Amino acid sequence: MSVTSVLRKISTRGAKCAAVVVAAGKATRMEGTDKIMAELCGEPLIVHTLQAFQQSEDIQEIVLVTRDELLQPLGELCVEKKLSKVTKICKGGETRADSVRAGLDQVSKQCGFVAIHDGARPLVSQKVIHDAVRKAAKFNAAAPAVPVKDTVKVVHGGVVESTPDRSGLYAVQTPQVFALDLYRAALNQAIAKKLELTDDCSAAEQYGVNVVITPGSDENLKVTTPTDLILAEALLKRRQTT
Repeated sequence: MSVTSVLRKISTRGAKCAAVVVAAGKATRMEGTDKIMAELCGEPLIVHTLQAFQQSEDIQEIVLVTRDELLQPLGELCVEKKLSKVTKICKGGETRADSVRAGLDQVSKQCGFVAIHDGARPLVSQKVIHDAVRKAAKFNAAAPAVPVKDTVKVVHGGVVESTPDRSGLYAVQTPQVFALDLYRAALNQAIAKKLELTDDCSAAEQYGVNVVITPGSDENLKVTTPTDLILAEALLKRRQTT
């Protein structure tokens, strides 16, 4: 199905937005710690992530995608923490793309947009969510990003090949927000072609969709290493005291 025909279909759907929170990774760089359940200021990290979308006026429902062994514990946690917007908890796939598709399949028909978010980004702000959702509602695809601060080198075989102009480089964050039908078509095509996707925007880009950038935040970090967890805790404590 072409982008044009999918866009025609989008116009018949509602403007409600679901969040698909992907927390199905194996956390290989966390030195044996399950980052999703790691304690962050007295709560499992994933609780902070889900609470951000629970509190967002732009999000109507949440689908949580996780590993098989976490389905029941996370279900119980959502009930305990009164995360009422979590409508579905489902098992992820072998790849991130497979996990995202599993989440998309659980989104209700009332939602015309989807915000795909890394479960390991617990400090996403209401403004970052709002800006991305509002921009996607206008342009069909949007993602928060921050300008790259460090000089980036292109390296092959351990030797610097070139230095890209930093002024045009951005580090993209999540939530990445899309018109649901458009992104489902893009993702299905990417999976069928066995494309290697580095993020959710990649599927939209290869489908010919222009992704609009919205302001990200330095605090919207992804917890990947034990050091990231320490930094996230420090940032959260500062946020709670200001």
